[in-house]
Amino acid sequence: MQGILSLLATTAVVLVPAVGAQCPDYSTYSQQRHEPFSTGRYSLSYMRPDPACRTFNSSDVEDTIVAMKSVIKDPDLYRLFENAFPNSLDTAVKWKGVAADNSGEELTFLITGDINAMWLRDSANQMQSYLSLLKPNTSSLSLASLYRGVINLQARYILSAPHCNSFQPPLESGLPPTQNQALPDDFTPYVANTTVFECKYELDSLAAFLEISTNYYQATGDIEFFGNFNWVSAVQKIINTTEALLVGTYANNGSVNEVPYTWMRTTTSATETLSNDGRGNPVQDGTGLVRSMFRPSDDATIYQLFIPANMMFSRYLDSASQIMAAIGGQRNLANHMHNFAQSIRSAITTFGIVNDPTYGQVYAYEVDGFGSANRMDDANIPSLLSAPFIGYLNVTDPIYQNTRKFILSNDNPYFMRGPVINAVGGPHVSFGKAWPMASIMRIFTTYSVSEIETALKEIVSSTAGLGLIHESINTFDAGDWTRQWFSWANGLFGQCLLDLKDRVPAVLGASYQ
Repeated sequence: MQGILSLLATTAVVLVPAVGAQCPDYSTYSQQRHEPFSTGRYSLSYMRPDPACRTFNSSDVEDTIVAMKSVIKDPDLYRLFENAFPNSLDTAVKWKGVAADNSGEELTFLITGDINAMWLRDSANQMQSYLSLLKPNTSSLSLASLYRGVINLQARYILSAPHCNSFQPPLESGLPPTQNQALPDDFTPYVANTTVFECKYELDSLAAFLEISTNYYQATGDIEFFGNFNWVSAVQKIINTTEALLVGTYANNGSVNEVPYTWMRTTTSATETLSNDGRGNPVQDGTGLVRSMFRPSDDATIYQLFIPANMMFSRYLDSASQIMAAIGGQRNLANHMHNFAQSIRSAITTFGIVNDPTYGQVYAYEVDGFGSANRMDDANIPSLLSAPFIGYLNVTDPIYQNTRKFILSNDNPYFMRGPVINAVGGPHVSFGKAWPMASIMRIFTTYSVSEIETALKEIVSSTAGLGLIHESINTFDAGDWTRQWFSWANGLFGQCLLDLKDRVPAVLGASYQ
């Protein structure tokens, strides 16, 4: 064991997990407490797998974990960071390899955690956890290689099924597909379940591909990568897909427009299907906003002009246009991307801002272009709360600040309150369940020391001793939670503490006992 630990401390390696019973199933492992426990009041479990069972290792990540021990003074807060920050690398790199037809094309199959499938949104955000450590590196054993592998595989997925959000392992991996028992009756017209796990059309999934591309390019300057393989084709597919979803429900003469995507399934949950023969509620034509039939929570939208996803798509379409411009020979496409992004931004200003008698001008969560607006926020990102985090606007923006006050108040129907944790939730797990992810986003979007420390204390004290970030927590019972293994939320927490180290370092020296 000491030899393995020495190796981890000196180099970045891909770790092939030990065979059989030596490596427990993390779905089970993450529901049990393991020594050594933290020395603080909450006695948090150690949740990292044995080094031989970790799915990928980065010496930069390991060095960061060690360095943060002298920065984070509270033993429970540090244990939570120690468990959460490396969670995607420790547990979720299900396969890493190269394309069958091109040994230079790296591929990374990154599962979301307790569901053995790769979401476009989740995988982009899981990699973003390590963005501060990303640097140019051609080695296949580097974080940069992991990024390239995720981008390449996402490009393949988008080209094959641009309306889908979650995918099966690539054929090269040799891994079998996972059967999704909740597939809709009309699934076959989209794509076979051998390649797609779920096909809910979510605008933010396409935005996530542009986000991870932007993150990789800005950190590495590696423009050559984007000219290889399928990146340009995937972006063109995204443009074609989203422009086709600018269409409203009715044409000028009153006839019903064709829509390129519908969704119906037999279900006991209203958020799992769409009304009006799979089309959803009516949408006004000509708004300039892109429709999204589902939210990042994988729940159906009420009004399909979903503002947070349009914010995210506009922001990253614009930044990705700079990559396209730098490739060479793609100036027209780059200009088109920039102009499209600007037109969406203009449409958000026109249709996405409403007047509230208490808070003034605020962003609506969803609109239909006919004058109806859904006033709420959901924990999943992109959310209205996350607008500065995704780079759409500055945290000091007055309309954002009005919106933020509304989101974090009793007037937001999905702001969950209680003695355990107070945070935005959502219909995905219903009432009374707050999402730590929303608490983390609250921290990202404030400089208030008291607000940050309150949120951190609630997060640290509400893991039921397991020392991982859960999907949601009952606001009156910390022992009642959902999803024991949610890698995105874990990585986001680690990313948040690294951000605090640079932005509000004093809070990492405080006690959360």
